[in-house]
Amino acid sequence: MVRAGWVAWGFLTVICGAGNAMAAEEAEYTVVLKEESFELRRYEAHILAETAVDGDFDSAGNKAFGKLFKYISGENKTRETVDMTSPVGQEAASEQIDMTSPVGQQQDNGRWMVSFMMPASFTLETLPEPKDSTVILRQVPARHIAAIRYSGLWSEKGYLRNKEKLDAWVQDKALSVIGEPIWARYDPPFMPWFMRRNEILLPVMNPSKKE
Repeated sequence: MVRAGWVAWGFLTVICGAGNAMAAEEAEYTVVLKEESFELRRYEAHILAETAVDGDFDSAGNKAFGKLFKYISGENKTRETVDMTSPVGQEAASEQIDMTSPVGQQQDNGRWMVSFMMPASFTLETLPEPKDSTVILRQVPARHIAAIRYSGLWSEKGYLRNKEKLDAWVQDKALSVIGEPIWARYDPPFMPWFMRRNEILLPVMNPSKKE
């Protein structure tokens, strides 16, 4: 089972300037162990904006991307108090949120959960409320993640090949898996395939807490 959690696909040209956006801010983590393309990381707590979609592995991201991109681009609810001045102007206010990376994809009960990580400067209380009720904001606690990094096309074949490698590494390190795998993409679609940063992230138990 794969669940869409931190990754973006079909960036369309909507991502004008997305090269900068995708490189801006990433989820904060500390590398606990590194071996070749594998890492054990400790991620800090963060917030996801996510939505569920139907579809196959390759099309799920395209379906969800538009909803999430609209949310961070201003399709959200904000309530703002402004001191009285003269004259007074009134208009609907939208708040724009910077895009962060990676964008994630995981499978959940036959559907795909696709998500954007929110900037660390926001909390659940300060993030604007989505207008689209299918876009959900969710706090993710600090956790340990086993990761494999690879380049290449955004394909299910590549994902499955590298997930098999990650599963073998996790087993070799005697790590206990406690969550579903997340497929993470960091680059816009115009990035050459051989330069793309793709990752598979697998939540695991904190090894220091093992008996």
